[in-house]
Amino acid sequence: MKAVALVSGGKDSCYAMMKCIHYGHEIVALANLMPIDDSVDELDSYMYQTVGHQIIEGYAKCMGIPLFRRRIHGSTRHRSLSYRLTPGDEVEDMYLLLKEVKKQIPSIQAVSSGAIASDYQRLRVESVCSRLGLVSLAYLWRQDQSLLLQEMIDSGIKAIIVKVAAMGLDPGKHLGKELYLLFPYLHKLKELYGINVCGEGGEYETLTLDCPLFINAQIVLEEFETVLHSRDSIAPVGVLHPLAFHLEKKEETNSLGSFPNDNNLCGRDGLVYEVHNGSIDSSEDKCESLVHTTSLAVTMDDKLHMSERQKIQLFSISCWLQDHLEDSSGLKEDLKCILGKIEARLIGYGLGWKDVLYIHLYIANMDEFSVANETYVKFITQENCPFGVPSRSTIEVPLSQVGSGKAYVEVLVANDGSKRVLHVQSISCWAPSCIGPYSQATLHKKILYMAGQLGLDPPTMNLCSGGPLAELEQALENSEAVANSFGCSISTSSIIFIVYCSANISPLERCRIQDSLYVILKKIRSSYNSGSLKRVLDPIVLYALVPNLPKSAFVEVKPLLNILEDEESTTQEAYFTRISNSWSFQPESWHDSCIEKCVVDGSICAVILSITNEVALRICPDSFDANEKSEDRKVNLSECAMRRISRFCIQLLDKVLMEHSFSWEEIVNLRFYIPVGLGMSLKNLALIFQNAFAELTGTSHSIHSGEPIYNLVPVLGTGRSSAVMDDILTCELLAQKM
Repeated sequence: MKAVALVSGGKDSCYAMMKCIHYGHEIVALANLMPIDDSVDELDSYMYQTVGHQIIEGYAKCMGIPLFRRRIHGSTRHRSLSYRLTPGDEVEDMYLLLKEVKKQIPSIQAVSSGAIASDYQRLRVESVCSRLGLVSLAYLWRQDQSLLLQEMIDSGIKAIIVKVAAMGLDPGKHLGKELYLLFPYLHKLKELYGINVCGEGGEYETLTLDCPLFINAQIVLEEFETVLHSRDSIAPVGVLHPLAFHLEKKEETNSLGSFPNDNNLCGRDGLVYEVHNGSIDSSEDKCESLVHTTSLAVTMDDKLHMSERQKIQLFSISCWLQDHLEDSSGLKEDLKCILGKIEARLIGYGLGWKDVLYIHLYIANMDEFSVANETYVKFITQENCPFGVPSRSTIEVPLSQVGSGKAYVEVLVANDGSKRVLHVQSISCWAPSCIGPYSQATLHKKILYMAGQLGLDPPTMNLCSGGPLAELEQALENSEAVANSFGCSISTSSIIFIVYCSANISPLERCRIQDSLYVILKKIRSSYNSGSLKRVLDPIVLYALVPNLPKSAFVEVKPLLNILEDEESTTQEAYFTRISNSWSFQPESWHDSCIEKCVVDGSICAVILSITNEVALRICPDSFDANEKSEDRKVNLSECAMRRISRFCIQLLDKVLMEHSFSWEEIVNLRFYIPVGLGMSLKNLALIFQNAFAELTGTSHSIHSGEPIYNLVPVLGTGRSSAVMDDILTCELLAQKM
């Protein structure tokens, strides 16, 4: 991509440009924000480094590309972490600057910045990029600062210290010193006082005088003076004020990028362009209004299937079209209707998309992924989700084969406003970015709901080469990076892993996926000091075979984690409540073989229930032909047999819940994965399960508020083994005590 680089003059922005070029991007322009008064060195800004701004104009000639500059008129007005458009804020100066750059160079697609650890700065750059339709490139984000500083020095960046503000740093001794000379001393200060060796805590700032990107010339600082801002005896603050400098020409010159011909700046002396006052666009893209979707929803209302159950703090809503819509124009119309219906329900509860934790988006054809996203962003936007956009997974499932429309949506909603969202939109070396309105993970009540993770190489956002096993390893590494942001690990804190496998994986490679998963998790766990681990959970795993995944990936991993807190409760005593005798299935020893569970401290209960052909034969032996081949039995399974199997599943889940003192009202999600080989429509299956739950409600005191929320997800195959995904039915349950 062609990119404009935000430059402050410091080492970070210069090294960020070098990383962009390393990953195949082209820096075609520079952008810098400076004080209104040239004599002022530093502003009281949360966003911008301005010390040494007098020298930045030399960067254009050093690099042979244009420099756009704007004076900072705004101040810090919007102080919360997540930024929203605020007139008069200093962020709007960045917006106006980059807007002009994009106007002058329409081919620009991305913005490079040197953010390392500041969420405050990163989120504001991402906000501006989102408004301008640009991609944020932040290749230094979350990198180890000690290693990063060494890389910068080794790369040939020549930078000097231009500000100090930390214990152990003296303006008289250290201002003007080259960074490489202070490298050992900075690490000593880290050991003594815990400073950030890259200066991310404001301990010091730098000014780059030369680097490999300066192909035409280097900057020579002739004269400077030291300006003391604070004479504090412990941590004096001082800055370097440049008085004179010149450019020293290099022997070979070769521009990094040609300036486009469709601009009016080619003849401007020094390729420096100052962006003057401009107006902020007050019109932002609006979300899809219910006014436009209501009439559509009404005409399709009789075909919509809603499953919902509101609770005090946490509840779910799912929606899908029960039949093919003859007059539908396709996915866009189906999804618009479904999202509009869900939005109407949320509004009816006094809630909105801001209260949604997680969204499962199932579509009938992954080739229409872009259409799904375009429709999705008409409803779920950063503007209407001030607490953070929900995490999301997108899967292709065979909806048409079960008589459904082209889209199926599940949303998990919390109405207490306590969610915490990680939404990194910048492309970096850390983990795959979420450029759209969905986040990497959402934390609510100690459960981390992580977005589906593909085997994407973070800095390039391309699928890694090497096939399914390589993708699985990369997907797990990406999941681990996200988990680390919340202070945990997928190898020790995971409750459930859902592994979606594409139908494009060969049977032999499917067999290897399960073993590879456990090997990789063991490898990650071994990297931790065993003495520091407070707890290691034994997760349960469900494999689902689906037609296709985003980017035609082979594998997608969706981990669910429990975040350990210091005041974690002790495990509660389990109490068994005998199931009503009116149920026809009496407990037997083989029932336990159908269940895998993970119960955490009496507060979380996760269950995978697997109904194989063998189990189905035990449940309803009269429904199968003894002479029929085992692989054909599930295809000819009658609705009568499915009714009996559904009742068995619900009874067994009821038993597990009561054994661990959970109720149906505490269920967070309940999914039944249904292979399309059964030949049953979602409409008929929904009726079967509805009747089964109604029977439980009438014969048991464990359900007090009507039918539990459940979702029926059609798949090609499913099971607890990646090698044999031929269950007749697999259930995934998560319950949590609030």
